[in-house]
Amino acid sequence: MLIYTGLSEEEDSLSRKDASEFKTPGEKLGVIEEFMPGPGTFTEGGDIRSTTVGHTIIDTYNKLVSIYPQKRRPIFPRRGSIVVGEVVSTQDKTASIRILSVDNQRVPGQFTGIIHISTASSEYIRTMQEAFKPGDMIRAKVISNGNMVIHLSTLGRNFGVFQAFCSRCGSELDRRGKIMGCSTCMNREERKIALDYGKEEEGKK
Repeated sequence: MLIYTGLSEEEDSLSRKDASEFKTPGEKLGVIEEFMPGPGTFTEGGDIRSTTVGHTIIDTYNKLVSIYPQKRRPIFPRRGSIVVGEVVSTQDKTASIRILSVDNQRVPGQFTGIIHISTASSEYIRTMQEAFKPGDMIRAKVISNGNMVIHLSTLGRNFGVFQAFCSRCGSELDRRGKIMGCSTCMNREERKIALDYGKEEEGKK
């Protein structure tokens, strides 16, 4: 989809870009020094950002950037959504998750969720490294998406890690009660495990 500029077809084709870049609310589209904000956008601190889910349209002739809204209901992590993702990093109190699917549908863009230690497990854990490690595949529930920050929870038996790999040798870990064991190097590790650990899951890498 393209914005009509009122030019001839040849001039018009040189003044616009295809609507190919998918954007979600709040994403930066450009700066006001370069473009005028068009439909589906707002300005914040000199930046032009999207107000809706859709595709970027840049009218280079009129220096206008707009969003062509997606007609179908967008796939977006909303409160109550069940997501599948990969653990990207862990700190003492938080873990960062790259979301791969939302309610069994692959996401068209890239979303990152945060799990706080208070919403990781009903059992006491000292640090997030006891629950998750980078590379783990997890299932979680969205509990908030305010201020464009997606907060996740793995409280409950159905949530947590469903695939994990040994941090020493990289082999897939076997579930041995609450402890994960590596049959290759005999390493033992802890995780916040989902009830169906080891089963195939949609959204897995």
